[in-house]
Amino acid sequence: MPAKSKAQQKAAGAALAAKRGEIQKSELKGASREMVDSMSEKQLRDFASTTRKGKPGHVGKTH
Repeated sequence: MPAKSKAQQKAAGAALAAKRGEIQKSELKGASREMVDSMSEKQLRDFASTTRKGKPGHVGKTH
């Protein structure tokens, strides 16, 4: 499953680093903190490895 935005890709990269023990979980904020608990290392790796080319900065919410 690829990331839909640059923000998702960056958050997944931070969560992956925390899951691997490269950074402390307490350093994470927002989506990356939630991702580290709810996603496997493989899922995070897939999100983090998504190319950024052509991706929007953020995906807007629709109401």
